[in-house]
Amino acid sequence: MTGIYHWFNQKRNPLAAAHCNMKPSEVRTWPLHLPHELDIPRTNVCYLLTVSATRFPDRAAVCDDTGSVSYAELAAQVDHLAGYLEHDLRVRQGERVLLYAQNSRGWIAAYYAILRVGAVVVPVNPMNRRDELGHYLKDTDAVAAFCGADNSGELLANSACGRLRGIVVMAEPGESITASEQITSLEAVLAGERKNPSPLEHDPDRLALILYSSGTTAAPKGCMHTHHTLSASTVIVAHWMAMVPHSVQLVALPFFHITGMQNLLNAPLYGGGTLVLMKRWNRDQAAALIARHRVSHWTAMPTMIIDFLSSPKLKEYDLRSVRRIGGGGAGMPEAVGDRLKVETGLDFLEGYGLSETAHVTGNPPVGFKRQCLGIPLFNTDIRIVDPDTGNELPPGEVGEIVMTGPQVFIGYWHNEEATRAAELQIDGRRFVRSGDLGRRDEDGYFFLVDRLKRMVNASGYKVWPAEVEALLHKHPAVAEACVIAAPDSYRGETVKAVVVLREAARGRVTEEDLINWARQEMAAYKYPRLVEFVDALPKSATGKIAWRELQERERTRPRESAADEGR
Repeated sequence: MTGIYHWFNQKRNPLAAAHCNMKPSEVRTWPLHLPHELDIPRTNVCYLLTVSATRFPDRAAVCDDTGSVSYAELAAQVDHLAGYLEHDLRVRQGERVLLYAQNSRGWIAAYYAILRVGAVVVPVNPMNRRDELGHYLKDTDAVAAFCGADNSGELLANSACGRLRGIVVMAEPGESITASEQITSLEAVLAGERKNPSPLEHDPDRLALILYSSGTTAAPKGCMHTHHTLSASTVIVAHWMAMVPHSVQLVALPFFHITGMQNLLNAPLYGGGTLVLMKRWNRDQAAALIARHRVSHWTAMPTMIIDFLSSPKLKEYDLRSVRRIGGGGAGMPEAVGDRLKVETGLDFLEGYGLSETAHVTGNPPVGFKRQCLGIPLFNTDIRIVDPDTGNELPPGEVGEIVMTGPQVFIGYWHNEEATRAAELQIDGRRFVRSGDLGRRDEDGYFFLVDRLKRMVNASGYKVWPAEVEALLHKHPAVAEACVIAAPDSYRGETVKAVVVLREAARGRVTEEDLINWARQEMAAYKYPRLVEFVDALPKSATGKIAWRELQERERTRPRESAADEGR
């Protein structure tokens, strides 16, 4: 039994019920205007966009710095790109295509085009560098890629890039494109001859997405989602967040993440709303966009809200159009939530989900609870179990959060062992383990307590220590390294590396040297902001690094917030 789990459950509730499953129909404060179950469309995800384009052809689907694109225009671009993928790059059903770029209208068109031809989208964080890309290319055996002009050099520099049949570069106005036989610009594709793709196939169980979520090993794991699991999450989010045809969604989170993809892309477009894109986060620009476009929905990380509320210009903007603000990834500090309520009249509605499960809980606007993950969403069953035995636990007791529902992934790509480890059977049904410790109260609300799996949550970005450690070991001065989470007043947590230097490097390599090196080798959210040199790392009796000991020491040590750089 894990030590932290045992500590939380020393006192048992003798009056608690033996069976503690929690579904929407059993939640006391379920919104009365909503059903407990939803019917999920059994179709290709791209068809959800087609339906909206048929209903609202002239409505703006996307707005950005260069103007807007209507639903009809977006649907036409998707078909044009799909034809290019099928006829020019010979992309076939089931083949994988990388999508490695910042948010843009091109990203959106590429995403739906890949799905349109029955291929599989492989989103990649554009902050990843050349050495980090190899695993995605090789593991998926990708046949083509879409990328931004600013990171095309990183893609071309990876030796595995040579297997791609073609790369479509999405350039912003004024950006130059690297010359290569593999590369074609998105602009040139859309200006070229249009070749119609084959008729759309509606196989809901066809693989649609491989979304990489790193694990306890150095290699990231690919979460497999079908058209059905993505459609389920899309419909669930759209109904829960009241995304109707005239909704306007501020998009300040990346589409490559499950939250951005479902809450800020698929669900709003399914509902017939408008996306207002931000290239990069800027608090004053966000306020200006809210006022200009009459934004109604904003999904954000707590760090964004903290920065937003600290703007001295906030009072200059009319924010009254916003009807809903929420998010997840990290807990919202109570004081910040209080100030948001004062400034906007709205509560920050926290929710919970994973790359494996998409959105599974949310706070209802009526019956909202602070510092809370919320209640199970439509069609979803969530339980608290003993992480060692899998037995259900009663309200108030701490155990692992497990869930099942139509939005839950089908397993890890080419990793049956990891898939088996993530699953458990309860009452003959397949549940997925979260790796998070939580509890639920008598009203059916869930609360996050701690985590079982080793992870750093930096501003909502999940950083997996083993992956960072593997990269650190490439530095010639590093003998051993252990990566842990360090508390940070702004990011929630930040990445810290506890390092043993090789004898020859001691006194010659500084902490700053290693941080600067890591900045060049790793994605911006991933590299260690803090480095501590030690003579030796604590080890277990079997010789394994005792990371929990270092983690606990860090949590109890008084310290100031980590360096501002990279926030």
